[in-house]
Amino acid sequence: MAITPDFIGRDDLLAKVDGHPYARLTAGGADVRGYLLDGALAWTSLGPWGPVAASLGDAAPVAALFARLAAEGALAEGCWLHLPRLTRAETAAALPADVHDDWDFLWTTAAPAPHAGEDAVVALGEADHDAVAAVLDDALPHSTSRPGDPRIRQWYGIREGGRVVAVAGDRSPNGVGFLAGIAVASAAQGRGHGAALTTALTRRLITEFGVSSLGVMSDNTRALALYRRLGYTDSIPRTSLRLI
Repeated sequence: MAITPDFIGRDDLLAKVDGHPYARLTAGGADVRGYLLDGALAWTSLGPWGPVAASLGDAAPVAALFARLAAEGALAEGCWLHLPRLTRAETAAALPADVHDDWDFLWTTAAPAPHAGEDAVVALGEADHDAVAAVLDDALPHSTSRPGDPRIRQWYGIREGGRVVAVAGDRSPNGVGFLAGIAVASAAQGRGHGAALTTALTRRLITEFGVSSLGVMSDNTRALALYRRLGYTDSIPRTSLRLI
C-alpha cells in the first residue's frame, strides 16, 4: 500500500516550519505533499523539470524517511532529493542515487551596505545570452542555471569595454528571492564585480520579497566568504541526490 501523506498543501507545510525560507523556496505548485517520521519532515512538489523532494531536520531520520518514500512509490526514479548534509557512505547505505552534490543554502533579510560598482549592474536581454553562457562556461561551468532556463526571471550583468564580464540570474520562485549563476569571467576577477552584482541584486530582491537567498557549493570557500561578508549569515547545509 502506498504511503499516505501526513498533510497536503503549501500552507500546511509553511505553518509547520514557521515559514522557513527554504520551505517557501522549494514547495511550489498546487500538489505539495508532506510526510513526517521520527522527527523528520519532508515534502514533495513539482518543479519546472519534474518532481522534487525536499526536507528539514536531522540527516539520518530524513534519509530513512526518503528511503521509505522511495520504497513505497511516493518518489519516482529521476526525482531530485534535497536533504540535510549526508556523506557519500551514508547516501550509499540509505538511497540509490547517481548524483551527490554538497551545497549550502544561504539567506538574508537585511539589505547590504552600498558597494562600489553597483551602478554598472544592468539587466541583460536575449541578445546577451551568448555572452552570459560564455561567462558561465569560463567561470562556473557546472551551473545548472543557463540562458534558456525557464526558472530564470532575468539575467543581470556588468560590462567592461562593452563586453559582459560578470553575470547573475534572478531565479526567484514561490515568493522567495533567489540568486543563481553568479559568475565573473576569469580575466575580470579580483575587481569587485561579484560583490557589486550580488549586492545590487540582493537589495533588489529584499525590496521585492523581504528575503534574498542563494545556493553555493560547500567547497567554494571563496564564494562562501564573500556571501557571508555581504550579510548571508543564515544558512543550512544541503546534500542533493538524484534517485535511480
